[in-house]
Amino acid sequence: MSDTPFPLPEDGVASRLVAAFDADAKIPRALEALGPVGDRDVVLVDADRGLRARQLVGLGARVTALVPPAGRGRKRNPREAALRTATADLGDAVRVAVGDAATTGLPDACADVVVALWTAYRPPAEADVAEADRILRPDGRLLVVHDYGRDDHVRAEPGIAAETLAWSRRDGWYLTHGFRVRVIHAFWTFADLEEARELLGAAFGDGGTTLAAGLARPRVSHNVAIYHRNRGGMGPSPVRRDDP
Repeated sequence: MSDTPFPLPEDGVASRLVAAFDADAKIPRALEALGPVGDRDVVLVDADRGLRARQLVGLGARVTALVPPAGRGRKRNPREAALRTATADLGDAVRVAVGDAATTGLPDACADVVVALWTAYRPPAEADVAEADRILRPDGRLLVVHDYGRDDHVRAEPGIAAETLAWSRRDGWYLTHGFRVRVIHAFWTFADLEEARELLGAAFGDGGTTLAAGLARPRVSHNVAIYHRNRGGMGPSPVRRDDP
């Protein structure tokens, strides 16, 4: 589910959830600033329904979108088929392949940027990072998006707070493994409070319903952390460090 930090229901609500979260498109703009990704070969790990692949192509990237293997005994990979269908109109700008963060199946030094959102590189992630370093070119960049854990959204999903807060500390896994962090102040933006109640409930169940009931305006803060690293974790970062 790398398109979003929450599962998308299999009904008509999904497109509205996607439109409400990060409506200002701050996340893709930050990926370009931290990469950059434009006119570069980008590997998107654990690609989902095509939203992030489409955004990266919109920034000028040439995308290899990885989906996990189907699992033992399964001849058909439904995620692979769904992603191919979702990105068919993008032509050669997106190549769909099977692999995961630890075993991409890609050749050495084939990528300028590796991007993952929410599901991959969850600490401890030494094997995943080593694989990213293998497929990155010498000046390559690894960009990993996770929840930051200091926002309204935590009230809907309090279970994420301890983990994400630990990751972002100065002595946390990321900042002690060659990463720096950029915090993106994203938002859920709704047409009105009625839509906020409907969509937050659809995304987060009872926690979302409780959060929506306390809103005075149809907007919810949902901050994300983009952990970024040069290949090998070596050398100064080309972008400013924002420490929590």
